[in-house]
Amino acid sequence: MAVTSKKIPAPDKVKVKTALLSVSDKAGIVELARVLSEKGVRLLSTGGTHRAITAAGLAVTDVSQVTGFPEIMDGRVKTLHPTVHGGLLAIRDDSAHQEAMKAHGIEGIDLAVINLYPFEDVRAAGGDYPTTVENIDIGGPAMIRASAKNHAYVTILTDPADYPELLEQLSADAGQTSYAFRQRMAAKAYARTAAYDAMISNWFAEALSIDTPRHRVIGGVLKEEMRYGENPHQKAAFYVTGEKRPGVSTAMLLQGKQLSYNNINDTDAAYELVAEFLPEKAPACAIIKHANPCGVATGPRLVEAYKRALACDSVSAFGGIIAFNSTLDAETAEEIIKLFTEVIIAPDVTEEAKAIVARKPNLRLLCAGDLPDPRAAGLTAKTVSGGLLVQSRDNGMIEDLELKVVTKRAPTQQELEDMKFAFKVGKHVKSNAVVYAKDGQTAGIGAGQMSRVDSARIAALKAEEAAKALGLPTAMTRGSAVASEAFLPFADGLLSMIAAGATAVIQPGGSMRDQEVIDAANEHDVAMVFTGMRHFRH
Repeated sequence: MAVTSKKIPAPDKVKVKTALLSVSDKAGIVELARVLSEKGVRLLSTGGTHRAITAAGLAVTDVSQVTGFPEIMDGRVKTLHPTVHGGLLAIRDDSAHQEAMKAHGIEGIDLAVINLYPFEDVRAAGGDYPTTVENIDIGGPAMIRASAKNHAYVTILTDPADYPELLEQLSADAGQTSYAFRQRMAAKAYARTAAYDAMISNWFAEALSIDTPRHRVIGGVLKEEMRYGENPHQKAAFYVTGEKRPGVSTAMLLQGKQLSYNNINDTDAAYELVAEFLPEKAPACAIIKHANPCGVATGPRLVEAYKRALACDSVSAFGGIIAFNSTLDAETAEEIIKLFTEVIIAPDVTEEAKAIVARKPNLRLLCAGDLPDPRAAGLTAKTVSGGLLVQSRDNGMIEDLELKVVTKRAPTQQELEDMKFAFKVGKHVKSNAVVYAKDGQTAGIGAGQMSRVDSARIAALKAEEAAKALGLPTAMTRGSAVASEAFLPFADGLLSMIAAGATAVIQPGGSMRDQEVIDAANEHDVAMVFTGMRHFRH
């Protein structure tokens, strides 16, 4: 049954007389405590926070002196006490609450400055099960929620970034905080505990191999507000989940304008794709436009990988996102700045390359520090009306699959390498996807069509246009291998691929008409391999 309100109006201004400080992240806490003390605010504190404030020579009362009960069980129990929670939850203008406070010796707490045990950091660092559990905060969230509920009278701060605004409020208004400020801080507090609990619940699901928990929450911390979303009339912001996966969320922006909503989406797609190619095997480059690759290639040097990727579709590459699996060097940077590009992302950047890219001040340059692991587990989510679709990350790798030759002719070693290359790229192309590849270079990419035949034709058309632009006598699809990220339902798609010049085909298999497709491949002396794994990408 719902609890009814006593409808006591919240005061606009509340004077801060007593503050409770209990923080894991101690950045700025001593400075805050010093100013509060100078303003005559009584300080209460716990554990390490108490020690830090005392070491600074400030007067502070240990919470155990207020509760009359010592901190016990390695600090697990220290603030879970009626004296603390009564001081946070009491309605100051309610006579019954006032009488209860007097009867039990409870003093009001007007300001709570609290942040939580570093669960996210411990998890990201790979802490073992007992260590991770020990870093689940109990008292902190309880005090935060109590303070936020009673924001009519209590100011709750959970983020050191809000300390300056608190001090501005206190200085401007005789040591008081406004109701509007307390409301905003309360909203922020509940969002903080929600994200914290989301991280904990998802960790438990992962640790216990619970794929579909009854409740699934995905939380994030605001990294930056966007100027707009996919379109100028849409509002947007970028939130980070705390997952330490190298990429656009963790990268350092070395130069350039703020990343847009579309930039972030496309840069993520580009970096995840290029990470499929191990740098110790060969430098690789992926050029992305609207979350689809328009060119991917490896090469003996990074600059050659870039040129080969660009050759696949230099028209679409205009205004695109460029990702590398190796350190961006000066030679490659010189080539890139010849073309209008939105974003470059790489694991590292040489000083010479930074100076070259700086000639284009609006060009965003991101240093990610490392590559994401394509095999790593994780979750992806997208919204639908009234819900979330959550799934495990597509971490299937062709190197881990048992490939099955289903045609009379087996692929040559070069065809097999090109098949694998094309299939890796196809994993990152919107379905229906068809990718032609030759000698470690995409020859044509068909993406996002309702018919796989159309994807095959579009890819072939792109290859012909690229050949004309490069002055080649024939399209690069001649003698290529081709990948379909899902099975070929009919032979017509295969025939379109053969017409474009493909001599080897890789696909998952699994269609009711597999034999019809295999027969067509045999008739044209085309090698075909089944992977047994598809890579739909919607």
